[in-house]
Amino acid sequence: MKRYNLLIVLLLLIFNVTTAQKRNSPAADLSILKETKTKIENTVPLVIKHLQTIAEKEGDNTVLNNGKTALAKEYGILESEWFLYRNNMKNCILNNSSKKAKKCMEYHTQYLRNTFINYGNYISNLTRKNGYLGVEGDTKFDFKPIDITTKLSEAYFGANDAAGRMKGDQKKDFLGQTMSDDNKLTPFNQLAQAQ
Repeated sequence: MKRYNLLIVLLLLIFNVTTAQKRNSPAADLSILKETKTKIENTVPLVIKHLQTIAEKEGDNTVLNNGKTALAKEYGILESEWFLYRNNMKNCILNNSSKKAKKCMEYHTQYLRNTFINYGNYISNLTRKNGYLGVEGDTKFDFKPIDITTKLSEAYFGANDAAGRMKGDQKKDFLGQTMSDDNKLTPFNQLAQAQ
């Protein structure tokens, strides 16, 4: 009987150690959401600065005003998709088996990737050297859609694994952080006024 008790204790110890390692693994870390939010928001002042340079060189503020209006529209599309992505990914994990959750998350990540690529192309074309004749230099953005969405996907897959080890309310609280105000994009007008 003592031999069986020792075996059970050893198995429990091994289980607890491996579970603790997984729980503390960076794979369950969703800080990439804040990093992504910052990268998106940082694009706005760079584009506005470029537009201001053109407006000053041309002596025509309509370049700046029209550019801001167009940028606000593109940023608004991205803002909506960013909200939907975070909510959909959370729901993929909460409402599906692990296998279905992964398919669901892959679908939404691909959609976000396409939206990011469109936004990235828009701001790059708007600010590249030949985007407007007479304005020197390319604006460099720390906004790489493929890299960002790959990291987001990895983080959510890690979150899915971590959530699988949690019970009802604990799982909801853990995934609820994705929708917190800390991860919400700052409205365009606030970012534009800071310029």
